[in-house]
Order: sequence, then C-alpha cells, then structure tokens
Amino acid sequence: MRLNSIKLLQLSAAALVLSAFAYGSVSAAEKKKEAAPKPAACNSLKAESGCTVRDDCSWVDAVVDKKSGKEKRRAYCRAKPKAKKKT
Repeated sequence: MRLNSIKLLQLSAAALVLSAFAYGSVSAAEKKKEAAPKPAACNSLKAESGCTVRDDCSWVDAVVDKKSGKEKRRAYCRAKPKAKKKT
C-alpha cells in the first residue's frame, strides 16, 4: 500500500510539472504574437526617402572628392541622438 501511494504522489507531481511547462509555453507564444513588429533600424535603410520620412533618423549625404569626382564616403541613414533626461 505504501509503495502505491508513493508512486501515485510521484505521478501527480510529474503531471503538475508537465502542465506548468505546457501553460508557460502557450502563454509565451501568445505574448510573441501580441508584440508589434519594430520598425527597421535607421542604419539598415538605404534610400533617402525612407530615411527622411522617419522622425528618429537623419540622412547623411555622400562625400565626393572635388578633383576626381569619386565618392569618398557613401550616403547613409543614421539615428538621431536621443535627448538626455534632466534629473
């Protein structure tokens, strides 16, 4: 009798642990679905039109050598610095 009650206790504990894992994985999947997709990072934008539309990005023009007419640095988009909080 004692052996059966120990096995029953072990089985119920295992079932409780498995159900907790199952619940955790379901709720994690729901949270993932609810999260809104983030906009692309400024440095990944290659077109000026896409960069200038956003308020948090600024477009840096290409640097061209006057003599040779070649590009020294390509144009790119970068994030504007965030305002510092005064405390």
